[in-house]
Amino acid sequence: MPDNLSDLSKSATQEINECSSTTELDSLRVKYLGKKGAITIALKSVSSVEPKDRPAYGKKINELKSLIQGTLSQKRASLQKKEINQSIDDKKIDVSLPGRSNFGGHRHPVTKTLLEIEEIFYGAGFAVEDGPEIEDEYHNFTALNIPSNHPARAMHDTFYFNSEFLLRTHTSPIQIRSMEKEGVPIRVIAPGKVYRRDSDITHTPMFHQIEGLVIDKGINFSHLKGILHQFIDTFFEENTEVRFRPSYFPFTEPSAEVDILSKEKNWLEILGCGMVHPKVLENLGINTEIYSGYAFGMGVERLAMLKYGIKDIRSFYENDFNFLNQF
Repeated sequence: MPDNLSDLSKSATQEINECSSTTELDSLRVKYLGKKGAITIALKSVSSVEPKDRPAYGKKINELKSLIQGTLSQKRASLQKKEINQSIDDKKIDVSLPGRSNFGGHRHPVTKTLLEIEEIFYGAGFAVEDGPEIEDEYHNFTALNIPSNHPARAMHDTFYFNSEFLLRTHTSPIQIRSMEKEGVPIRVIAPGKVYRRDSDITHTPMFHQIEGLVIDKGINFSHLKGILHQFIDTFFEENTEVRFRPSYFPFTEPSAEVDILSKEKNWLEILGCGMVHPKVLENLGINTEIYSGYAFGMGVERLAMLKYGIKDIRSFYENDFNFLNQF
């Protein structure tokens, strides 16, 4: 091999092996193999060599070109592996380090209100019961003395799956199921999600209710008024003026709406209640000559709105962090 090719081989091999980045390696590839690179120039110089020496000289140049290409390829693989490992190390997250900001989690205001109501009634001797959100017509309507032509059964008010099953419109079916399972006497509250076709600033298609039921011997309307007065004063943490307005519900008789007097001196409806209708008890085989009872139901979101001064019920479900962080 002529001295200039031997020197070129040594310098190329040394520079490639000492290269420390793929960017630098690309520059060396251009330096030796590019259009104006050393190997290209050497190939062009073949014409200046004696004709008898040209085949051997050309062969040596091609061997050198292959050597440089192979060395470049091996070095590139080594550098790429090193750069990938370095990138992984640079981007590695130390999970033991503290975060940039620490936001303490807390209960949603609806959950907070729901648990507070449960605690009040639990302290008054009520058990907490649960039931399915997908109900059948019997437990949701028929067992509660709601006739087949009642508006509550209408398609525009209720989410039906078919003629038999629906999303429950209240948690009263839990009371029916509790009496079927436990019998009487009974003293329960039934919290949970309910569903109705309604949506505006005070209504949502899904909301939460808590309904209460007491069946025992000698229960009368004064017992109902007493427990509701006790609950309202405890929940709002002050003596609250309350009034009972005559109303109608298919499953209670007599029935009443309960209003409280706001600080602005306005009467605000908060729940419905009444004495359990004898037909409801008879549907369950309960002797109405011996047992009587009362029931009540309230919307959890409505109570939370009144307690915390919230004007739009949709605020509970928009996941606005600034709103939720107040609680």
